[in-house]
Amino acid sequence: MTKIRIAIQKSGRLNEDSIEILKNCGISIDNGKDQLKASARNFPMEVFYLRNGDIPQYLKDGVVDIAIIGENVLIEKGEGIGFDVRLGFSKCKVSLAVPKEVKYSSINYFEGKRIATSYPNTVKGYLKEKGISADIHIINGSVEIAPNIGLADGICDIVSSGSTLFKNGLKEVEVMLKSEAVLAVSPKISEERKKILTKLQFRIEAVLTARQSKYVLLNAPNNKLDKIISLLPGMRSPTVLPLAEEGWSSVHTVINKNKFWEVIDELKQAGAEGILVCPIEKMVL
Repeated sequence: MTKIRIAIQKSGRLNEDSIEILKNCGISIDNGKDQLKASARNFPMEVFYLRNGDIPQYLKDGVVDIAIIGENVLIEKGEGIGFDVRLGFSKCKVSLAVPKEVKYSSINYFEGKRIATSYPNTVKGYLKEKGISADIHIINGSVEIAPNIGLADGICDIVSSGSTLFKNGLKEVEVMLKSEAVLAVSPKISEERKKILTKLQFRIEAVLTARQSKYVLLNAPNNKLDKIISLLPGMRSPTVLPLAEEGWSSVHTVINKNKFWEVIDELKQAGAEGILVCPIEKMVL
């Protein structure tokens, strides 16, 4: 039986989020402690647990067919590898930072300067676009210390909260790119495995759509029903059912979570009552 081979990070937060989204897609993985390869119980899939930085090469060589990987790693090491879906987790920035005391005004600061980084290709590409020439020092590990020991004038690294930069006396000055986890696809994936990938993509899209949505139920007086319905950004049109109490209806719809509070306030002002909000596990469009 043909199985699609997926690579995910061996450990850490990206590993946990990757396992979670596969679980939400109804895929159960039989894996024990410290296993580097496991099979899914109820889906034609094999899971490879790899170092994040090694995954692009496995994709290029066709050892794995797909991978859940940070877009930043794909940009740095995955030339020629595309991705199909942004997964909405493990979000971060790849940024340039300098010591706090530096009076930074523009990217021109880095002309002729030394930059320590684990992302040399990303830095070189960014500086080339800006017409800046700098000396790149490749460091695998904690690059934040480089300016403090005189190794570099600035650094390029992943930034999430910015707390690590702050603790090391640095400040973020240029956001080079914004990254999140993506579903990357090997250029060598077979046609047979592409069919399995299509099924997986369908499930992932259903999960991601649900994560962005809220199911809303509310009661509305019939004389205000048209106004209330006009405020609802539903998938097509809301479901309207008569209540036992004459002159009232129950309205059911789906609202994007980013517009939730804005819409709820408008609904209340329009006369909606008994508003109930529920999470959605899956949503198939």
